[in-house]
Amino acid sequence: MWLLDKFRRHGRARAIPEHVDLGISRLELKENYKLVEKYVVTNPHAQVLIYQDPEVGAGFHYFVREVDLNAVEFEKYDKLMKIFSKELEPPTDLEVDAATFVMEQAHRLLHEYQKSLGKLDKESWGRVLYFLVRNVAGYGALDPMIRDQQIEDISCNGLDKPIFVWHRKYESIPTNLLFNDERVYNDFIIKLAHKASKHISSANPMLDATLPEKHRMAATFQKEISTHGSSFCIRKFREDPISIVDQIGFGTMPPKLAAYFWTLLENRMNFMIIGGTGAGKTSLLNALLSLISPNEKVITVEEVAELNPPHENWVPLVSRKGFLFGSSGGTSIDLFDLVKLSLRYRPDYIVVGEVRGAEAFTLFQAIATGHGGLCTMHADTLDHVVKRLTSEPMNIAKVYIPLMNIALYVSRVELPFEKDGLKFGRRIRDVWEIEDFERYRVISSWDPKKDTYDIDLTKSVKLRHIAELKGLKFKDILKEVERREKLLTLMAKLNTRSQTEVVRRIQEYLKTGEISLFPNGVPDSRLEVAEVTVKGRKYKVWRYPKGGYDPETGQKVGGRIIKRG
Repeated sequence: MWLLDKFRRHGRARAIPEHVDLGISRLELKENYKLVEKYVVTNPHAQVLIYQDPEVGAGFHYFVREVDLNAVEFEKYDKLMKIFSKELEPPTDLEVDAATFVMEQAHRLLHEYQKSLGKLDKESWGRVLYFLVRNVAGYGALDPMIRDQQIEDISCNGLDKPIFVWHRKYESIPTNLLFNDERVYNDFIIKLAHKASKHISSANPMLDATLPEKHRMAATFQKEISTHGSSFCIRKFREDPISIVDQIGFGTMPPKLAAYFWTLLENRMNFMIIGGTGAGKTSLLNALLSLISPNEKVITVEEVAELNPPHENWVPLVSRKGFLFGSSGGTSIDLFDLVKLSLRYRPDYIVVGEVRGAEAFTLFQAIATGHGGLCTMHADTLDHVVKRLTSEPMNIAKVYIPLMNIALYVSRVELPFEKDGLKFGRRIRDVWEIEDFERYRVISSWDPKKDTYDIDLTKSVKLRHIAELKGLKFKDILKEVERREKLLTLMAKLNTRSQTEVVRRIQEYLKTGEISLFPNGVPDSRLEVAEVTVKGRKYKVWRYPKGGYDPETGQKVGGRIIKRG
């Protein structure tokens, strides 16, 4: 184990986290830094502190602060790590949580070697086991960043360079951690690769993989292709995926637009989400998938698994590179192969994480035969998208362009005023209906001055087409969109935000058509019930649950009384 090798080479110096994390430096806090925010990541062992440098243009800094080990605690930690290296056996259940397994084994070894290890109080053992678990099963000094729900990605550009994070509130900011030992840094890159069940070396110095927690990782090894040496970027995957109600809460889209998308997806319309890097394309795509009927068969095709639709009838397909060294290899399976394969599964919807090559041609062929299709593409205008689609290597015929019914442009934007303390956000700037080649109808556009949306569904030719197919009047379809808008607004007020809850509520609506908080006089199960005393009389009241908000006004409604019994 490389960590133990470091212990033997460096001996026992100061018993603080810097010594536990050999090869990693922690930058000192400057006196003129101003504390802006502080929150706990792993209670009570790790917390994050956000400081602002008062110097012009210096910005914010992300500091990780962990508990210290005294000399006695470090001695116990050192002994326990050596015992672990000899006694630890792999789990029989490969699906077991690594941190849980390591903690169970640690308690077992503490009991077996209690005479050798000696005694410590409960708090001291807690600190020892914290460092043990985070170094054996976690990500070492970077573990607090991985656990921080406010972090979107973590990157390191080379040796002796600060690790950077992308914070949801403060955006790209440097941390107080940096690698200062080349061997330790390269070992950490290899450890990341092994966690992803992949290999990286001088012969294969580039890696794109998925970590066990579904975080997406890209890395380079030594100076083979990066002049600054090894580098990595971890784009974090949310354990709790962003739902359509979350997107409404963030302001990415209003309920009316979400209801419009829901109606289109229910009738197998095809979507393309366009935007730049970090615009939120994949998160938006994943949120839209919850609007597809749970009974539909969905197949996702990706290079690195990121999508997580809430469908039981879901087949995830992931590309892979060939195993033949020094050859492009006949064993390589790319997106083009997977999209072709997906047609054999009789899918209702084929979802391609990102189109950039020949797979686009096959996807459009699938759409032409009646399959539904969703995908994303890097672009900043619909005109650029069409030019890419009709050029090499995609080669989509111009007559096929209208098959992609809807195009959405999502972007990370500077807001005209703060929302929940954030100056930046993600917004669906434009929504087009594609009538024909070079004929696009704007349905929605975002106003950057007011942070509002201009939506005109009366111009929708796709809704008119759906009305004709169903034998309905156009005004009836518009009324149904309004009802769904009310439902999504109510879901936001009730804080019905998880993907599973969203799908269940959509199923309830499709079955009963009910929107009321008190259907047939029975209160919705999501409401909070309490008793209040007014002028000596007790009343039963129903409140909106904590976290509820009104997307129309942007105000929080959690705890607000709805009805008094």
